[in-house]
Amino acid sequence: MKKIGILALQGAVREHVQMLEALSCEAVLVKHVKDLAELDALILPGGESTTMRKLLNRYELLAPISVLAQQGLPMFGTCAGLILLAKEVIDYEPHLGVMDVVVARNSYGRQVDSFEIKLDIPAIGDAISAVFIRAPHIVSVGKGIEILAQYDGKIVLARDGHLLGCSFHPELTTDSRILEYFVTSMV
Repeated sequence: MKKIGILALQGAVREHVQMLEALSCEAVLVKHVKDLAELDALILPGGESTTMRKLLNRYELLAPISVLAQQGLPMFGTCAGLILLAKEVIDYEPHLGVMDVVVARNSYGRQVDSFEIKLDIPAIGDAISAVFIRAPHIVSVGKGIEILAQYDGKIVLARDGHLLGCSFHPELTTDSRILEYFVTSMV
């Protein structure tokens, strides 16, 4: 059974736990450095990236997670998690700075502008539902980055080797194919 950690400081934690358990994975809530031990992968959920950064600093998790990413631990960042992974964030300091992408925050408006669409992701199959809530987008990617999906001319899903970054919230739907893609092809 794969042991997948979920950064559990803020954000859509419960929804990731439910999807992982449905995929026969062990979900581990990561709140302290000791929780990072023996993980097969780590999910950085959506939430509010500035708040998450403050909590990562408070619980002294930023450096250990960055080291694990540099050592090749598979990581999946959704929405704020993508912002945490990005090497560059427009008009902000990077957080973990491990995924070779440039990200712009709040690309689709405020919380009241949230929406759900059908999104084509050829690597996964038929179109999936994608929930955008104050979502970022990937402005540009480094060499070797695989662009998996775009919406409205903007990159919203990309893979950098063992790192997967997503602008939207797949965990807020009943379709687990993106998480299944992460677990089966990257972990």
